[in-house]
Amino acid sequence: MLHRALLLIAALAALPAEDSIKIVSSLPRTGSAGAQTGTIVNGIVLAIEQAGGAITLDGKSYKISYADWDDASPERGQWDAAVESANAAKAVADPDILAYIGTFNSGAAKISIPVLNKAGLAMVSPANTAIGLTKPSGEPGEPDIYRPSGKVTYFRVVPADDIQGLAAARWAKALNTTKVFVLHDREAYGKGVADSFKRNAATLGLTVVGYEAIDIKAANYRPLVTKIRAAGAQLVYFGGTTQTNGGQLVKDLVSGGVDAKFLCPDGCFENAFITAAGAANCEGRVFVTFGGVPPKQLTGKGATFVAAYRERFKTEPEAYAVYGYECGNVVLDALRRANKKDRAAVVAALAATKDFDGALGRWSFDANGDTSLTTMSGSMVKNGEWAFDRVLE
Repeated sequence: MLHRALLLIAALAALPAEDSIKIVSSLPRTGSAGAQTGTIVNGIVLAIEQAGGAITLDGKSYKISYADWDDASPERGQWDAAVESANAAKAVADPDILAYIGTFNSGAAKISIPVLNKAGLAMVSPANTAIGLTKPSGEPGEPDIYRPSGKVTYFRVVPADDIQGLAAARWAKALNTTKVFVLHDREAYGKGVADSFKRNAATLGLTVVGYEAIDIKAANYRPLVTKIRAAGAQLVYFGGTTQTNGGQLVKDLVSGGVDAKFLCPDGCFENAFITAAGAANCEGRVFVTFGGVPPKQLTGKGATFVAAYRERFKTEPEAYAVYGYECGNVVLDALRRANKKDRAAVVAALAATKDFDGALGRWSFDANGDTSLTTMSGSMVKNGEWAFDRVLE
């Protein structure tokens, strides 16, 4: 086995630079999202390793080179528009780059999608869920403003927030709450999913007793907690992420004597959120929605992926690891079907993805670049960790 591995490494090293195909990812690697995005990167790496680190197109062998790019800055501690813009420009300028895996944050995607689209470079996201990136959302010009070429070059392997917002509202009703207070972080992802939840909650007969944007840099939210308590909210919905201060909200709700449930979207579905909020504050009261199911609930090829991940990285995958893996594999599949080193051919192959048999099950991309997958799950904090609760209707 070692001998064969050494031969593979030697063979790849022997390939000249022009015989390489590059795949890059642009994710927030600096800040508290680092653990979650690290598991996405591991998923991509595993997919490429399982492919042998090389690919043959039209009879010619190419080394697959992967680069893990950070789109966060130390100053912000999360994704940074200037960094993401620079990453997109750098990718466009390198003709060997045929796929851009990212972004993690929908706001970052708004910056890079049109840049990559104009250059005809395929972009596949493991995490973006903002509705307007692929279809009309109520925001002016979406999604056409992200498609200056007039073509779809952006794809995502996660369900969008029109699906997540509805699932969350249905779950809120199933949790026997009638009064909900909706918060968001002002960002593309957070506001989008909060608006989807708010709209669906009202349709389902829940009373929205408040709707506000938060200052994500606030030291505390005590005045807001007073307002939430006075409104009689039985559930607080937060459209945001760990990085936009969701943990502090939970802390202040608990210390302020508000016993309302706290429901949040997949941007909070990471161990870092529990750490930020305090495990004791989350116990039995913090709920989260997520596209698909948690790693331990995956079956078939998904379960095989989890086992391979544990073996390779000696740790448990976080929620988004499988999406990194799926992105890596669907890009490799598109490269094989394109059968040539050509950006336009790769985009066309991705757009033609039908019945892809992956770790997430069998799925396709639609004309907008969205996945056909719609399964959502709900988890809650039990014994200081996220525990799967149910598949959501």
